[in-house]
Amino acid sequence: MSNVNALSRVLIVDDHPMFRDALRTAIQQSFPNSQSVEVPSVDDALTEIEACGDIDLALLDLHLPGVQGFDGLIRLRSNHPRLPVLIVSGLESDTIIDEAMTFGAAGFVPKSSSGEVLADAINTVLAGELYTPDTEHSGMVGSVDPEIATVLERVSSLTPQQLRVLFMVREGLLNKQIAYELDVGATTIKKHVSEILRKLKVHSRTQAVIEVSKLNQDILFDLDKQFLVDREHQQNKNTVSG
Repeated sequence: MSNVNALSRVLIVDDHPMFRDALRTAIQQSFPNSQSVEVPSVDDALTEIEACGDIDLALLDLHLPGVQGFDGLIRLRSNHPRLPVLIVSGLESDTIIDEAMTFGAAGFVPKSSSGEVLADAINTVLAGELYTPDTEHSGMVGSVDPEIATVLERVSSLTPQQLRVLFMVREGLLNKQIAYELDVGATTIKKHVSEILRKLKVHSRTQAVIEVSKLNQDILFDLDKQFLVDREHQQNKNTVSG
């Protein structure tokens, strides 16, 4: 689907800088005449919409700081009901997609989708239609997606410290920030990142984060929970030793 002049100004709402960068790049490739505005929160999105007033489309991540469930989508729709909101999320179960559409989303695109899929979704929404993923190929309840199984196997091969680094990369932290959090040298973090990319069989930090986003919410919750427990333990250990 080609309609490159239909999109003038798009608002990207995602707290992860690498995902914002990836979305901006994908949009620029398919809609070279468009301009992307990037914000990390719903509050910033509402401020930007009020200030600009000429946003054609909002791309919204569901997992944002200070947002529970579909609160971010509801707030955007309540304050600006004429603004189409396309959900771009790593949470892609049929239930979540159905609920997002029920709460007024104009479409839903998994974060693992290609740039072509994103462009198709944007064009569909701009044409006044609703867009959802092709459920024929989505993981059904009780089945195991071979791609997801492969990602999980690769993530499971990481050491606890590498997993901590990966989740900090996922949060958007730079190497020097991760080094500070873990109380190690920046060179050590650089080596960890290189090993993470090797084990995940990817070539960039952005690709690593995208791979992790393919895991379903239950798996991510368990990994996140273990990561937070390990981080709190490490912080308490540093406090005691200090």
